[in-house]
Amino acid sequence: MSAPISNVRPAPDSVLVDIVDYVLDFPIDSTLALHTARNCLIDTLGCGLEALTYPACTKLMGPIVPGTIVPNGAKVPGTSFQLDPVQAAFNIGAMIRWLDFNDTWLAAEWGHPSDNLGGILATADWLSRSAIAAGKQPLTMKDVLIGMIKAHEIQGCIALENSFNKVGLDHVLLVKLASTAVVGQMIGLTRDELINAVSQAFVDGHALRTYRHAPNTGSRKSWAAGDATSRAVRLALIAKTGEMGYPSVLTAKTWGFYDVLFKGNAFKFQRPYGSYVMENVLFKISFPAEFHAQTAVEAAMTLHAQLQSAGKRVEDIKKITIRTHEAAIRIIDKKGPLNNPADRDHCIQYMIAVPLIHGRLTAADYEDSIAQDTRIDVLRAKMECVEDAQFTKDYHDPEKRSIANALTIEFNDGSTFDEVVVEYPIGHKRRREDGIPLLVEKFKTNLARRFPVKQQLAILDVSLDQARLEAMPVNEYVDLYVI
Repeated sequence: MSAPISNVRPAPDSVLVDIVDYVLDFPIDSTLALHTARNCLIDTLGCGLEALTYPACTKLMGPIVPGTIVPNGAKVPGTSFQLDPVQAAFNIGAMIRWLDFNDTWLAAEWGHPSDNLGGILATADWLSRSAIAAGKQPLTMKDVLIGMIKAHEIQGCIALENSFNKVGLDHVLLVKLASTAVVGQMIGLTRDELINAVSQAFVDGHALRTYRHAPNTGSRKSWAAGDATSRAVRLALIAKTGEMGYPSVLTAKTWGFYDVLFKGNAFKFQRPYGSYVMENVLFKISFPAEFHAQTAVEAAMTLHAQLQSAGKRVEDIKKITIRTHEAAIRIIDKKGPLNNPADRDHCIQYMIAVPLIHGRLTAADYEDSIAQDTRIDVLRAKMECVEDAQFTKDYHDPEKRSIANALTIEFNDGSTFDEVVVEYPIGHKRRREDGIPLLVEKFKTNLARRFPVKQQLAILDVSLDQARLEAMPVNEYVDLYVI
């Protein structure tokens, strides 16, 4: 006869407690983290503004019931929408992620920590407008920056040693988790309520990676993070009502997250929570490409220039060898037909072929009008990915965190170009001095897509001034982006 199951409610799992204590108690005093967060903020919002030029994105935006306007609701940058914080978080999160151009974190699990801005900004704006209506003080943009740093840290530190993709789960699980913790703190949850909220994020349904991989790659990957960060706001609000949590959601035998979804393995941690992730985050500055291919695209741009100067054509190419790291092979080494933009921006061969042919790679280059160029598929068929063990090792090395790619071109006449190696992309911490001026130019370009000159200058004036931005009420900053 089996022993009876104990129904004694356990103490909360340590993973939940560590997240909550970090969010509630850890002071953010890193100047580097705060300055990087400001750059992350403007880059992330700029990516959203560019996405608003794509009908495939804008068709998903707005209130659930057309025409709904929420008094004191959160406003959606680049639009005239004013929504409840849950739907506003979806809107902001979807536009941020649509073009695969916001920041990236690469480790055992990869992802885009700035996806959390959807929930953070929507909640902060709603809270600020509600506070003003009640005669109270609004939150400041420093509160938003601190929330971003903490959400980055939670998502990124868990990602360092724990691969969700290897068990078929999508990384937006970590967006939901980090956003729930940070948003919960913002809306004033007690410690016990916040533990309940974070447990709800784990016990919730989780997205599969189906929509990121052949043969099902599709546009859900562009709004999945918006869905996750908006779900986080909803879970935090549910916890605010006093709804109970599930203290052993991770460790419960048979029914907990570890046994059900993580093959019985407990999470491993490389470092305590601090401000490491924001300080080391990767920016996508030059190309809207899946990050494992960023250095490959840089190398392809160099080779395009060499083709031009040597008087050679892409038709003269016999073979292209891509020396790369294991993660790139697992995620973006793709043969066969590419059915949509989401398919193409997760194919390393496509992301190399376009710059070799055209000397550029923009979001528009994933559309059907460019993809129908037969030269692209001809070049793709000539490419071979080969793993370099050292590249893979350096990818995981916390002191390097490289994302190396190397390209070698062989021609039909037997000649070759010297291999072009790029270890660190322009958005890497090691290249901040070169990268940040380009990031600012990217932001200016994206502002110009949506706003008249006077409005662009007003946004830039405060966005590039750390002290002024930190002191500005959230609602006033968001109002600068309203159309």
